[in-house]
Amino acid sequence: MNLVRVTSSQHRWFSSSPLAASSSIPWISPLRLSKVSPRKPDPPTESTTTSVEVRRKVKYISHETAINLIKREKDPKRALEIFNNVSEQNGFNHNNATYSTILHKLAMSKKFQAVDSILRQMTYETCKFHEAIFLVLMKQFSKYSLDEKVLEIFHAIRPIVREKPSLKAISTCLNLLIDASQVDLARQFLMDSKKNLNLKPNTCIFNILVKHHCKNGDLESAFEVVKEMKNAKISYPNQITYATLINGLCESGRLKEAIELFEEMISKDQILPDVLTYNVLINGFCRKGNVDRARKIMEFMKRNGCNPNVFNYSSLISGFLKAGRFEEAEEIFDEMKNFGLKPDKVGYTTMINCFCRIGRTDKALELLKEMKEKDCRPDVVTFNVILGGLCREDKFEEALEMLERLPYEGMHLNKASYRIVLNLLCQKNDLKRATDLLDLMLGRGFLPHFATSNELLVRLSNAGMADDAAMALFALVDMGFKPEPDSWAMLVELVSRERKLLYAFQLLDELIC
Repeated sequence: MNLVRVTSSQHRWFSSSPLAASSSIPWISPLRLSKVSPRKPDPPTESTTTSVEVRRKVKYISHETAINLIKREKDPKRALEIFNNVSEQNGFNHNNATYSTILHKLAMSKKFQAVDSILRQMTYETCKFHEAIFLVLMKQFSKYSLDEKVLEIFHAIRPIVREKPSLKAISTCLNLLIDASQVDLARQFLMDSKKNLNLKPNTCIFNILVKHHCKNGDLESAFEVVKEMKNAKISYPNQITYATLINGLCESGRLKEAIELFEEMISKDQILPDVLTYNVLINGFCRKGNVDRARKIMEFMKRNGCNPNVFNYSSLISGFLKAGRFEEAEEIFDEMKNFGLKPDKVGYTTMINCFCRIGRTDKALELLKEMKEKDCRPDVVTFNVILGGLCREDKFEEALEMLERLPYEGMHLNKASYRIVLNLLCQKNDLKRATDLLDLMLGRGFLPHFATSNELLVRLSNAGMADDAAMALFALVDMGFKPEPDSWAMLVELVSRERKLLYAFQLLDELIC
């Protein structure tokens, strides 16, 4: 390839030419081009900075986005920061929905001081707030037995919502106080509501009072409330009133009066019972062992056009099981399925427990398979019932296989699952399987019961299984277990008799440390 040689005179001419003078790019010889590194571009001049610069546009956070961010945030402090930061946006003002979301988050996290601050802030807001926020807060505070706070939240409704609390708010507050057995607070609350809010009790409020008296076994006062209720012009007993009274009578063993009140409800007040009222009677007779009468109530229910639900059948099945009438319980269970009702997890577990108690784990396992086919997921309670049944029938291989397999199928077992099997293995003196299960159990982070651990060590020592006993003791101690003196003294003596003195000293060092 031929390169053009540039003379010095030509170079001087080119450098002095107008083209060269007007160019801001220095001339580079083609011979040197390959040796020169790429040149960084010149920075923009000061005059062109504002026109060339591309500014990142900050995304505006809407109310809906703010709500989603607060809900997803697990840390309540961080959620509060999000709530405060979004309010700094131009043109953004919090509304009922955002306030409701942050209050719920803070209350759930027991950040009560922060809740108080938010409520004070709301008194200065101009947006429209809804009463529902305060109903949720009252229920949340009641869960933590903060009954005084429940009243504070109720009294905050008027200054923030700028309306008188509704009957629903009054009923909610009263019901929470009654459920918490805060009778004096409830009584004072009612008096204040009558005086300051011109309260005229409706059926709902009367029902709360009826429930309170029935709960305390004061049925005479409950009937007095109903009498006052009938005299009032804005209220009258309904299904809930009668169901509460009937349940109170059944709890007190006054079944005859319960039936009489049931008949009065239908004939005199023309109120047709629902599945809840029937269930109260079925439960009442089953608790007293009169399951035949309970079954007749179920038949009466069907004849009068009220179809039983799963809860009615479950109550009846439980009654027959408690009476030891297992075959009839199974018949009712099958009747429920033939009636087109799908048993729930509790119903299936109840029947599985029935079969395990009478030594029919084969039938229990069939029901377990049926549960899975019907997309009714069994829980740890269901499996613990089956594990106990298998062990009582000496089917330890099946029980151990189930313990090994279930965690890999997504079932989270608890310590009771392992303890059930280990206890029964110790009782049967099946020490080889017991030590194998102990290894599995400790490997998964579950510690046996204190008494069972000591019993296993004693049984291993008595059986002369020194190595197994020592290994079990070392593993238990690593998990924080402190054996009884008799347990490890027996083991140390056994190891010493076998002249394994070094082993004995290691055991003593481990226990003393």
